[in-house]
Amino acid sequence: MSFADTPEPPYTAVIFTSLRTDGDLGYGVMSARMGELACEQPGYLGMESARDGLGITVSYWRDDAAAAAWKQVAEHLVAQQRGRDVWYEDYRVRVATVTREYGPPNPG
Repeated sequence: MSFADTPEPPYTAVIFTSLRTDGDLGYGVMSARMGELACEQPGYLGMESARDGLGITVSYWRDDAAAAAWKQVAEHLVAQQRGRDVWYEDYRVRVATVTREYGPPNPG
């Protein structure tokens, strides 16, 4: 696991927080496919994800327009609908502009 390699701010972050329903029901395959497909989109910068009951995925985009375009990709629309119908008990999507980023000077 590693951090997304993002440029100097500003850029857009889409924060997807979710609670899953029980069972996989094809979720693993679709999740992997969405990760691959996102990487192919113009303006995609990277992604970080973790799940321990509550799942959080943050995808990074060059700007709001690139993030909005990703939301409308046909295969992603299918995954969104399946998520609402089958995979997620509850979820939130938050879109933010990253204005500052920092970490240790010499990550080890």
